[in-house]
Amino acid sequence: MLESSFIFLNGVGETTEKRLWEHGITHWDQFLQATDLPGITTGRKPLYDREVEEVAKDYAQGNWRTLAKRFKSKDHWRFLQAFRSRTAYLDIETTGEPAGYGDITIVGLFAQGKTTTLVKNDSLTQERLQEELDKYDLLVTFFGSGFDVPYLRTTYPKLEINHAHFDLCFAARRLGLRGGLKHIELELGFAREQDIQGLDGWAAVGLWHAWQAGDEEAGRKLCLYNETDVINLAPLAEHIYDKFLHRYGPRNVSACR
Repeated sequence: MLESSFIFLNGVGETTEKRLWEHGITHWDQFLQATDLPGITTGRKPLYDREVEEVAKDYAQGNWRTLAKRFKSKDHWRFLQAFRSRTAYLDIETTGEPAGYGDITIVGLFAQGKTTTLVKNDSLTQERLQEELDKYDLLVTFFGSGFDVPYLRTTYPKLEINHAHFDLCFAARRLGLRGGLKHIELELGFAREQDIQGLDGWAAVGLWHAWQAGDEEAGRKLCLYNETDVINLAPLAEHIYDKFLHRYGPRNVSACR
């Protein structure tokens, strides 16, 4: 899908992009080779060609974050396939207070088939978190742009988070999926282990305090809860990506994966 995108061009919106696809222009190379394009004047074409060439160069050289800056955040879903090996699914747990007043208790990451759980007063430090985040160029969250990322930036002011960001909460709403992550999981048939079914963020706060008071079972359950959150983001992202691809992508979707 990424190499079929032209929406990063100044003045090109979804309507013009769709018109290009219908005209058979479904790849950057085809755009560059074409001389007559619908909705694009001959005077503007050379300017667009230079932009497309720069984007294609960034893509070929793996300049992922530079590439991501060219796209609006609502279009970062287009990166999921191309960035697959550079994608981390992220979720945090807190003590329940607003950012700046409370603390982050757990940062969970799921990437390349493995989970990483960073815990307050143990493995969670700004340095370790930065080391983990630097391995990836696309973050996938559920309402992370409204909660997780701002909370991380407030808690760790020197933390660099300039990744592409696919926020599944707002993407799901575009598909008519309402409610929180757990509600959507139930709607789509995603499973959770029996002993954490029904738990939510507030329950996670209670589990943290119980763990700090010496309840090791509460700690196990809290870590499992967070791990499940990040792991379940992956199939949800695939579900939304596929729906978006059919709804907002070129008709010949097989050529764009």
